[in-house]
Amino acid sequence: MYNILIITIAKILNFFAKILGKILKKDNGNLLGKIIKKISPNILTKFKINCPVIAVTATNGKTTTNNAIKYMIEKNGKKVVSNTEGNNMETGIITTLLKNCTITGKIKADFITLEVDESYVPVVFKKIPLDSLVVLNFFRDQLDRNGEVETLILKINEFLKTYSGNLILNNDDPNVVRLGKANKNNKNVYYFSVDKYKYATKNQTEAGEGKFCPFDDTKLEYEYYQYSHIGKFKCPKCGYGDEELFIKIENVDLENMSFEENGEMFFTKANNIYTIYNFAAVISIAKLYNLNAIDALKDFKLNNGRSEEIDINGVKTIINLAKNPTGANVSLRMLNEDKEEKELLFVLNDNPADGLDVSWIYDINFETVNVKRIITSGKRAYDMAIRIKTSFFDKDNIEAYLSIEEAVKSLYSSDVKKYVIANYTALQPTRKALLEYKKETKKE
Repeated sequence: MYNILIITIAKILNFFAKILGKILKKDNGNLLGKIIKKISPNILTKFKINCPVIAVTATNGKTTTNNAIKYMIEKNGKKVVSNTEGNNMETGIITTLLKNCTITGKIKADFITLEVDESYVPVVFKKIPLDSLVVLNFFRDQLDRNGEVETLILKINEFLKTYSGNLILNNDDPNVVRLGKANKNNKNVYYFSVDKYKYATKNQTEAGEGKFCPFDDTKLEYEYYQYSHIGKFKCPKCGYGDEELFIKIENVDLENMSFEENGEMFFTKANNIYTIYNFAAVISIAKLYNLNAIDALKDFKLNNGRSEEIDINGVKTIINLAKNPTGANVSLRMLNEDKEEKELLFVLNDNPADGLDVSWIYDINFETVNVKRIITSGKRAYDMAIRIKTSFFDKDNIEAYLSIEEAVKSLYSSDVKKYVIANYTALQPTRKALLEYKKETKKE
């Protein structure tokens, strides 16, 4: 009876939250969960879940991968409950389940897919069942909130010591592969990899974390780097990194947006290497659950600022999220691989959700950026402009605006191709400003 009462209260609150959200034009994806968790701290244990729960965690790529998995499963005719808006902490997951449960707490679905913040994996899955966990990567991110990468890895590793479900790991990230050794009795560990692509490098050219074997402290040897510390590595002493592969992506062709897996050709709407890694995880899930991924990946496109392409009055514009050095460097890599003339808008905030310390911008490779002009905006527009100036980029081609509207207006004073990079809290306001500019100027 108590459980029914709590869920009834949640349903009523959700009804009014929807109305408020429409009035304020704001998504309060965590609010319901925050309120109900205060009333019932163990609400997650009250849900009745009788279907596979698939979770995705990582520093970068959680939203894209989770949403692609959901899309792929739905393409196979199944009903899926998922936190597709990216509310990935405990309260966001509570909100998702409350919105999709019956009055008795039953989740009516064939699958539940969840994007989960790295630090919340042990918290959430001590309370709800977990069938499959995908781990994509670990990079340095928001040190003032998360601490060093090792701290997060150890938290998840401790949880995995008693976990015996499916564990799907990126074999090209030395920080991830080690998790497969957490529980020696778990026979359900699966590794995926992406073969060397056109722009892979012999030496590491971007900031990265995985340099030493976690088991004997020997320096890892790399055959090549795809980006950051992601690549083909091996410990020369113990052989760490030489795992049997469950999925291997080959013949990556970014120009034609295609790749192969086990002799099958996949076509996608993605032309960047890090999304190919996300899709390798999707294919791993498809194989585990006997689902078809080819048709889904051909159509899947995440239109929320993650490698999103939009047309602003005839000007091709690509928007991407970059909340840490790796995300920014991968975005710049994608920009540099594009041989067309282009300009860049980089928007940087320092709100609590972003991390208050923005010193990470000095690990961004602006020294190699190939653009005609760079505009900066956001709360830390001038910090970003100074960082770019220190990279010896022509100071006459750097513009800084605190107002995103002014920045966007200046950006479209020319008609060359645009790239837009924004960090976490800047992403959606920037996307909104771009779309509003498109709407306003179209009337003129």
